[in-house]
Amino acid sequence: MDLYFVKRSLAERYSDVLPAGPYGAVSLLDRRAIPDGTPVFLDRDMRPVEPVSSWFRHLAYQDRDPATMRSYAYVVSRLVDFLQERGTDLLSAGEADLVAYRRQRVAVQTLPVGESTWDREASTINGLYDWLTERGYVPRRPLRLSRRFGSGMVRQLQVRHLSLEQYLYFRDVGLGGQRPDGEVSAGFRGWCPHRGRAAAELALLTGMRKREWASVLLPELGVGVRRGAEPARFRLEACAKYGRPRDVYIPSAALDLVDTYLLLERTEIAERAALGLARRRRELFVVDRVDEETGKLSGVLEGRRRTFAIARMPAGLRAVTVRESERGLESLAVFLGQGGLMLGPSSWDRVRRDAWRRMLAYSADPRTPVLPRRPWRFHDLRHTLALQLLRHLTRAAVAAEVRRADPRSMVSLGEHIAVNPLLIVQRVLGHASPRTTYAYLSYLDDPMNYVEEALRAWTDSDGATYAEIARHLLEGDRDAQEG
Repeated sequence: MDLYFVKRSLAERYSDVLPAGPYGAVSLLDRRAIPDGTPVFLDRDMRPVEPVSSWFRHLAYQDRDPATMRSYAYVVSRLVDFLQERGTDLLSAGEADLVAYRRQRVAVQTLPVGESTWDREASTINGLYDWLTERGYVPRRPLRLSRRFGSGMVRQLQVRHLSLEQYLYFRDVGLGGQRPDGEVSAGFRGWCPHRGRAAAELALLTGMRKREWASVLLPELGVGVRRGAEPARFRLEACAKYGRPRDVYIPSAALDLVDTYLLLERTEIAERAALGLARRRRELFVVDRVDEETGKLSGVLEGRRRTFAIARMPAGLRAVTVRESERGLESLAVFLGQGGLMLGPSSWDRVRRDAWRRMLAYSADPRTPVLPRRPWRFHDLRHTLALQLLRHLTRAAVAAEVRRADPRSMVSLGEHIAVNPLLIVQRVLGHASPRTTYAYLSYLDDPMNYVEEALRAWTDSDGATYAEIARHLLEGDRDAQEG
């Protein structure tokens, strides 16, 4: 059994050697509306293997993200190979087979996977068997308890955040190629330092996830129509997690670094890539009209005239969106790679790893801030914004209460919602539930700071005991509540 992924442009490119007519590859893709990126399992005779191919088509019809389906496909492929070695298959496997597969992945194989990785795999397999049971392919689930297949552990959100000093070091030294003293490093061998710094600033000041900010298009930032110090706002939908729509606000400070990158680096990249993009014209969405008012792009895709709302364009479509310019074809993506198209997630991971190595090279410098054991991720910038925004809004809400003329007056529900720090941060980050946002509360202040302060105050006193220290802390908490 071999794994493939649907790509309509390839079927069109080789349409002259593939069967034509209603049963041709292109016709079947059109008639069944199978989107690009859908996994397909084929047997030795190049026929679809069922029912797994139908399950992935079902996921595609639910608009599941192609990257998500790809990860699911590798999970299913590993499971099928394991079951074949045991002389069984998906429809005949029993609980013992699946428990053996779990043990193989988490304990027996050369590099066992961690609990979080296994839980993601278990979720995929549970979803597959739910669908097989619902469609009647199997009489019942092989596992009697769905939770038994996962690790059963409930994990709290792990928040990693940066101080201002650490962030500037990450942005300017790691991504920007500077030395800790602010001078440009003569040994810097990176590429596009302004691009990395602009991306970090955009990630920090908007709280967008990597997939969200990496796929931003020029019209969404108002490039060409936005005035000087104006901020930008746009609707985020298809590229958001689970396609959950929200409005993104980009302050002018983030746009300043983006504008610098556009001026100093992006133009050169686009010019070098124009000829290569012209050869790939048939694969691209060539835009000839940008409607700023309605937020829509119109152009030619796969030989047909198409119009898309920018907010509803998935990352895959954005990656091939270009426009005609005086230099030739030019991508509409903000952040470009060497080929002139949108820089992908794996490339951004490489940029981040290179940045980490540069930061470690200056670890002995006294101006280098404390570095964590694990490399920083771009997602840590999202956590940093959440904590800083939550801390600022909480202080502002407390100050507003203090300034109220009549402390006995009641706050209306509308006022409570409008100024509630948790609800504001939830909207900014696009959390589906306030429960996720609540997890940040425990990171606002490190409780060990208070313990250290209490110990410093009491251990200097003669006869101080741990019981007295604990009583002192409790009295302090009670005084704060009464105040």
